[in-house]
Amino acid sequence: MIDKRIMGSTACLWKFVGIVAVAMMMAACNVKSEHQGLDQNKQEARAMGNPVFHFEIAVNDMDRAKAFYEGVFGYRLTPRAVDGYDMAFFPRADGAAGASGALAKGDAYKPSKDGAIIYFDVPDIDVVLRNAKQRGSKILYEKKDIGGAGFVAEFEDSEGNRVALSQVRS
Repeated sequence: MIDKRIMGSTACLWKFVGIVAVAMMMAACNVKSEHQGLDQNKQEARAMGNPVFHFEIAVNDMDRAKAFYEGVFGYRLTPRAVDGYDMAFFPRADGAAGASGALAKGDAYKPSKDGAIIYFDVPDIDVVLRNAKQRGSKILYEKKDIGGAGFVAEFEDSEGNRVALSQVRS
């Protein structure tokens, strides 16, 4: 006759094995659903393009900030009042990839190094950093090689905002 203690231990072992098997199946299902979610995100991104369309950089002194950005990047910004706020728009190429934006001055805009960081795509990060330093900028994050993606750096603009740069490796 089999001892009841052994039967009890065997039953516990089989319960444990069953629980582990169920947990493994659930984990496999979750991994599959996570991958399905990632695939769905990729499909949505392809269908809609880049989701960021417009950004606004807070400034206190529009003339100073406009001169700073034009000098650092070589862009010509277009001043315009929008909904009662002074703005200066960066160039925008309709139909091209990426976002465009504006410098913005008003009670709703507070320059800061905290919060979202906007990366400007530049052909030569060293030239842009040199231009920023010549205009009194502090380098907040020195040029860094990030492997196959290229280089990044950050500086403080004339208004106290954190501005980031990205240069694709050629």
